Amino acid sequence: QVQPVESGGGLVQPGGSLRLSCATSGNIFRVSTMSWYRQPPGKQRELVASITVVGTTNYSDSVKGRFTISRDSAKNTAYLQMNNLKPEDTAIYYCYPSFATRWGQGTQVTVSS
Repeated sequence: QVQPVESGGGLVQPGGSLRLSCATSGNIFRVSTMSWYRQPPGKQRELVASITVVGTTNYSDSVKGRFTISRDSAKNTAYLQMNNLKPEDTAIYYCYPSFATRWGQGTQVTVSS
């Protein structure tokens, strides 16, 4: 089974930044749209951002202008740069390559003063 591995979460103050990373196998990475989802406490999982194989990006309205998704083919890794973080960004963040077969463990992001 193909499972992505997320990292980079942590505790940050409002207005701060974090960069999340998502690693997966090369065979999956090369053909997959890479997407980031998040699940706030007590809420459903939601799509945050995605990037296609050719680099086309898409963002939810709640993060547009603050988050940037990117991918590095040499490292088989996708990134989510998160700037100007707000308390409502607090959630477990998950990466999902479109050809993955299961979800990863996610990485916790907590925005609090």
